[in-house]
Amino acid sequence: MIKRVVSSFNVAETCYVITGALAVSYYGKPRTTMDIDIIVQVLPEDLQTKLVTPLKNVGFQVNKEKIRKALESSYKILTVKDKMTPFTLDIIFSNRKLEKKTGTILGLPTFYQKPENLVLAKLRMIKVTIPREKALKDKEDIKAIIKYTKIDMKTLTRKAEKEKTITILKSIINR
Repeated sequence: MIKRVVSSFNVAETCYVITGALAVSYYGKPRTTMDIDIIVQVLPEDLQTKLVTPLKNVGFQVNKEKIRKALESSYKILTVKDKMTPFTLDIIFSNRKLEKKTGTILGLPTFYQKPENLVLAKLRMIKVTIPREKALKDKEDIKAIIKYTKIDMKTLTRKAEKEKTITILKSIINR
């Protein structure tokens, strides 16, 4: 499934970055997942050519009405089912320019969310997770990313302060 998604997005020249568990596995330590999380930046006029057609061509159930609803929601997340596996693809729509790190997955060129941005996203998730015990996986992910990947700690700290997640970051680093 990963190969199909990455190949189709590369051919369509879709602006994307892999995030979530696959990005954590790339930067930190491998972990299992039942979905692929991808952030995409697609203009409304390019939805058909950069998202709908590429995904339909490789076996995903894509519904234009669900895309419209996702784009109108505050979360801007769309889950699409793969017709060939029990896995799903979570698409997070972004209006901002994507900061990318070039890499590979299963021998294919791909793009990952920058590690600092991945840590920040995990910090935001921890901040809103109740009860706190449910955030243990995100905390472990952050520890692994920081341990195994070169991180711009100055930038990460500055952004965490701005996002009011610095206390969480410091508690994870100091353990």
